[in-house]
Amino acid sequence: MSLLEDLHWRYATKKMNGKKVPQDKLDYILEAARLAPSSSGLQPYKIIVISDKALLEKIKGISWNQSQITDCSHLLVFAAWDHYSNERVSEVFNYTMDERGLPHETMDDYKANILSLYEPLGKVWQAEHASKQSYIAFALAIAAAAEQKVDATPVEGFVPEQLDKLLKLEGSGYKSTLLLPIGYREDENDWLVNMKKVRTPKEDFISEMTIDDAAEYNEEPMDKSIGDLKK
Repeated sequence: MSLLEDLHWRYATKKMNGKKVPQDKLDYILEAARLAPSSSGLQPYKIIVISDKALLEKIKGISWNQSQITDCSHLLVFAAWDHYSNERVSEVFNYTMDERGLPHETMDDYKANILSLYEPLGKVWQAEHASKQSYIAFALAIAAAAEQKVDATPVEGFVPEQLDKLLKLEGSGYKSTLLLPIGYREDENDWLVNMKKVRTPKEDFISEMTIDDAAEYNEEPMDKSIGDLKK
């Protein structure tokens, strides 16, 4: 089945039946998320997998009592870095160089350029940037779940500060960004299951532009550009 057919099949499941997702399917979904692209390959996020019912019950209480939290097979909690630092970036790049059999200093100039761009923007910006990266992995996890005929429901409706405290993320350098319950739909009790999938019409969603369509803009020179950084 094609990816488009899989995406037509999936929907934001409102009621799950508690059936367990087989380990091989779970592993497939997690691996798709792990292989997602990220800015500079830093992967400033991780996934916490939860199936313990007692813990899921507590999470449900700070997630607007959404039933998918406790009726799912597994809850994937995406958590992103709360800031960038020389130590964190170096650890990623050093690991990459070790895996590629190259000296650590191979990426020194690239690392320095990244930090010189990110550090002046402050930790709030950095946390938001890392959070956005986690959404890329999140999207691939949803697509992989659909391919495996596993239902998934994107969840942003929770209190991050309370979840971070519950999962002992406070002081760890990570903040929760979003949740993905995965499992199987309960057809007879899910009001959305047979509803037509509706999306913005293609002609409204996609447009093409040329330079003639763009606004007049006098570009100011930048001291640094990501495109100029050493690859």
